Parts: sequence; structure tokens; C-alpha cells
Amino acid sequence: MLTVLLAAGAAGVALAGCGLPLPSPGVGGPHASTRVVPGASAGGVDPSSRPAPVPTLTPAQARAALTSLDILSVKGRAPRTGYDRDAFGPAWSDDVDVSLGHNGCDTRNDVLRRDLVAERLKPGTRGCVVVSGTLADPYTGRTITFVRGRATSSKVQIDHVVALGDAWVTGAQQLSPTQRRTLANDPNNLLAVDGPTNSAKRDADAASWLPLNKAYRCTYVARQVAVKLRYHLWVTAAEKAQIARILTGCSRAR
Repeated sequence: MLTVLLAAGAAGVALAGCGLPLPSPGVGGPHASTRVVPGASAGGVDPSSRPAPVPTLTPAQARAALTSLDILSVKGRAPRTGYDRDAFGPAWSDDVDVSLGHNGCDTRNDVLRRDLVAERLKPGTRGCVVVSGTLADPYTGRTITFVRGRATSSKVQIDHVVALGDAWVTGAQQLSPTQRRTLANDPNNLLAVDGPTNSAKRDADAASWLPLNKAYRCTYVARQVAVKLRYHLWVTAAEKAQIARILTGCSRAR
């Protein structure tokens, strides 16, 4: 299982096999999810377009995630000594060998294009820069309108599902700079979410922070398990207990 997970060419299949439903809100490959509305004004969105419901975990996926959880090592948190965002490379680097990498667009805009609907793109950016769109926020369950701008962009932020600070104290210190840059830009570890909620999460793990939207918690912790397994990270005892509790509830047939 671990060997399959670490095979870069089979990353999508491997993560799905660990209970992670790969379709994020507004799923699509690079540029494939772009739905530009002809004739709409810049910054506007098609009022007839609505975000798709956030995918939920099936009982079978939850059971698979529980199996993967048992593969993870359980240790205490390492010292935070030496942690710096720069240890994970330049923010939103396209220079990574994962899905959406090396496509000429920065990772933030890649994720916005994937997760938003009715998105509009800035002319002259080779289809990269998102100027507006609508998000079905998985963390709060709310619908959020995104408009790019100095005072408005922060309404939608890109969250590292496994926070970089948490990754640092659960094994990322031992990764190479290239591996850390990949972790920070892996779309399987990234979600467009409500900005204030993301800011409140900070570097918390599942033992101390969960999405307000209870319907998304199963998917959220399953994604954390898949990412930690792929990058050889560990969980604390409290973190494992919390994740196991949530996944066990999700694994029961509905």
C-alpha cells in the first residue's frame, strides 16, 4: 500500500484507494474546469451557475482511510525549531512534479480554477489568473463569491489540509527541500476555503481543529491521512484517536 502511494505516476489512484474522494469542489484538471461566461463583465459570475455539493465520503472510503490510518506511525510532536515557511520553498511554486505542476500557472490560481465555479480569468495571463468565481466552501458549508483584489482576495484562501507547521513537527523536517516544496503545492493537500476560517485554523491538526461543516469532516480527515501517508509524516496519539473516531462514524452503512 505504501509503495503504491509513493508512486508519483499513480498518485491519484493511490489517494483514492486510501479513502480520499479525489473530486474536490469544482473538480477538473488544469484549465479543464474553467467556465468563462461569454459576455459577462470582469469580476462578475453567471448567476445561473451554482457550486456543486461538496463530495462526501462513502462508508467504503472511510473504512479504507481507517486502514491507512493504522499504517501511520504514532509519535509525539517534534520541536518546532527551525520552522519557516521558506523551508517549503517559494509560495505557490509551479516547479513541482505533481498534478497541475509545470503547467505555467502558479498553484494558488490552479486551485482556484479547480475549486470555483463560474470563474472568470484575467485576459493576457494564458488562462491562469482567476479574477472572480463562486465557491461552495467545504469548511463552513456557505457559498462565497470571490473577487480578486487587494481588499477582497482574502475572502477565499488556499488551505493546506495538512498544515505546513503541523507537517514540520510530524516528519517534514526529515524531507528534502524538493519533497517539502512538493508537499506545499500538492493539489491533494490544498483546498480553496473561507479565508477567516482558514486563518483561524492556523497550524492545527485534527486533534485541535475540525471544519465547522460536520458533513465535510469525514472527507477532511481522510485527506489528511492520505497526505501524511504519502509524505511519510506521522500522527500524534490524540490526532489518531480523533481521526479514528470520525472515520469510524463515517464507515457505518447509511
